[in-house]
Amino acid sequence: MNDTAPAIQDVYYVSGSTAILAEDMGKALLAQFQGIRFREEKIPFIHTPDDARKALAHILQQSEGSRPLVFCTIMDQETRNVFDCPEVKFFDIFLNTLELLEKALHIKARREPGYSRHFTISRMDKRVDAIHFSLEHDDGTRPAEYDEAEIILIGVSRSGKTPVSIYLATHMELKAANFPLTADHLDRHELPREIIRNRKRAVGLTCSPNYLHNIREKRYAGSTYASLATCTRELQQAKQLYLRHNLKVLNVEGRSIEEIAVQAIQAIGLTGKRGRTRHRDMV
Repeated sequence: MNDTAPAIQDVYYVSGSTAILAEDMGKALLAQFQGIRFREEKIPFIHTPDDARKALAHILQQSEGSRPLVFCTIMDQETRNVFDCPEVKFFDIFLNTLELLEKALHIKARREPGYSRHFTISRMDKRVDAIHFSLEHDDGTRPAEYDEAEIILIGVSRSGKTPVSIYLATHMELKAANFPLTADHLDRHELPREIIRNRKRAVGLTCSPNYLHNIREKRYAGSTYASLATCTRELQQAKQLYLRHNLKVLNVEGRSIEEIAVQAIQAIGLTGKRGRTRHRDMV
């Protein structure tokens, strides 16, 4: 038996619904394997065995006998079984887990195709509202409306505020605002009253001077703005502001946007059951 992994591997995500879940879970698993290039394709809305047979024929034609990986979230057993054949490497994402859960919970799963999609649709309004809010409150815009924010990110220029805010809105449905600490605030050693009033929902972003210097140098090489001295001074002033107002502080250095987002909501206690209604945190 040859255990050598192929340099290129065909991957298909098949589903009775949008195939988004199959793709997300498949990608999460495949991310653990390095040195292989994956050619991926989604095949959604496989409702009947006939649909499945047509999809399988397409898969086999495209893959030319290379035994592709097939990640499946189809609930109907007859339809699902079409893909469980020797010509492909079949992975049923739901089946074993559902059976274990049924035993653990002593109740039958609904096994309804597309149920996760219906759940997502029911939350779409919240996600859209969060995205609109985050875009409208980017880079210090409309601070008077910060009472409505579920999380406020603060930091010096190029500390990652905007991408994290957008991630919080699009993936976590949180109304995220972000505020840049400019020379006006840093030199006066003061934060806007809108942030102070909502400081329990504010997170101060920080990093090392060298890290910030390298980021700024990529866009503004040789400028005073990007100099190590400027970065050092701004970060020190920001740290003093965070300490003065007892803000939660998060070091973003070497972390992905996803990691920063998760750690930011943990810092202000938004883990577990997240309350959607927020009251003003008065000083």
